[in-house]
Amino acid sequence: MPAEFPVILFYKYVAIADPAAFVASQRDLCSALGLKGRVLIAMEGINGTLAGPRVAVDQYVAALRADERFVDIEIKESAGDAATFPRLMIKVRPEIVTLGARIPLTADLDNHLTPEEWKRTIEEDPDVVLVDVRNRYESAAGKFANAVACDIEHFRELPDYVERLSDLKDRKVLMYCTGGIRCEKASALFRSKGFTKVFQLHGGIVTYQEQFGNEHWLGECFVFDQRMTVRVDDAAVSIGECAHTGRTTTRFVNCLHDPCHVLFLLAEETERENKDTRLCPQCLAAGLTSSTADYKGSPARVG
Repeated sequence: MPAEFPVILFYKYVAIADPAAFVASQRDLCSALGLKGRVLIAMEGINGTLAGPRVAVDQYVAALRADERFVDIEIKESAGDAATFPRLMIKVRPEIVTLGARIPLTADLDNHLTPEEWKRTIEEDPDVVLVDVRNRYESAAGKFANAVACDIEHFRELPDYVERLSDLKDRKVLMYCTGGIRCEKASALFRSKGFTKVFQLHGGIVTYQEQFGNEHWLGECFVFDQRMTVRVDDAAVSIGECAHTGRTTTRFVNCLHDPCHVLFLLAEETERENKDTRLCPQCLAAGLTSSTADYKGSPARVG
């Protein structure tokens, strides 16, 4: 049954001549409908994720598709609740997903594989290599089996990191991300670096799992809202491990030390045993403790 409080994920690379004006109209529309979430708009397109009551979300989708630029926009949906997003944020950005490639890149639209083609290729081509272009903490929560996970904290680090994958340039590369938006730019980046056979999963993990669930997938799917991770069903094989103890967990926290604030996996049992594990391993190794770290309410913070 359709979710009563859906979360929608959508994007499209399309020319927007006046992003500021479009931001204003989108803000008025979302505010009137009581939606919360994040929408980024640039001259190259739109990237959004919103949540709200079913009637409001349906009205938003209808209004968006009434604009001829977005009549064919794909909407991915999952179940949420009133706490999924704390607020509404709609802004103009230079890019709808920040890659910062330092060279002009046009999103790749000609090398998509449908979920059916993706699954068949994995099963029939033993030489194919899967590349996860998401951030390291996303891959730590879940990924396709045997995928190469990029060791990056932010997508904007990919242009420098791609050189470390140069041994894959002549391999058949199948790249994926959550909903597809990062792959369209990452694919163009890889091709510009000499990768000759690059393909991307159309609709990303979300669309694949709608059709094939956990087949070839391990763990949970990281999402950028209060849910943090979602899973298709309880039969999923969990791969998330506590950064301090290796315990199985899907619980993400930010490092207690505000200047760091890195996101990492932390088991509840680990934190109960030692409150200092609320610091990431790097900060803990540097000698910080919950008493000396800099955070709101810290004994170390003056004023």
